[in-house]
Amino acid sequence: MISYLTGTIYAKDHSAITLLTSGGVGYDITLTGVHASELSTGQKIALHTHMKVSENAMDLYGFRTKEEKSFFSLLLSVSGVGPKSAMNILAIGSIHDIEDAILRADAKYLSAVQGIGKKTAERMVVELKSKMQKRSSSGEVRQTAGGNILEEVIDGLVSMGYSKEDARAAALTCDADGKSTEQLLRDALQTLSK
Repeated sequence: MISYLTGTIYAKDHSAITLLTSGGVGYDITLTGVHASELSTGQKIALHTHMKVSENAMDLYGFRTKEEKSFFSLLLSVSGVGPKSAMNILAIGSIHDIEDAILRADAKYLSAVQGIGKKTAERMVVELKSKMQKRSSSGEVRQTAGGNILEEVIDGLVSMGYSKEDARAAALTCDADGKSTEQLLRDALQTLSK
């Protein structure tokens, strides 16, 4: 199994890249749209990967961190959630936001994802809620305060006319530790103005 790759981005589109390794092998890797938009051709990167082998293909899915890859695997454990749906779920927000939605049993938030209907979203809540509570009690999940501040920043940017996707991408680039909503909003606006 291919679980980690380093190399140079040879080509990219809105949700995938071709990564050229130092050995001269190119790998097509599917990413979330937000992640792919942050990358550029010629850039050197390292990715944690998940390899999905099926009868007709071998697909690679790429992640910034080991935690993101682990959460992707957790999403795949839900009946009815495949790799493409799991990538779409990861694209709606940070891992913390998604975990928080599961803990709140917010099926509406989860069903906003392309390919996830109401029943699948409810199944995710049922199947993952206890796992999220265990992760939360073991300290693996950040406290919800930072997530709420980021949601406020996203809502503020949307009210200023930015799209939800652009607002979320800008907010997620900000370091929320010890900052107020106003400070994070200024940071996100600087990111959007670049």
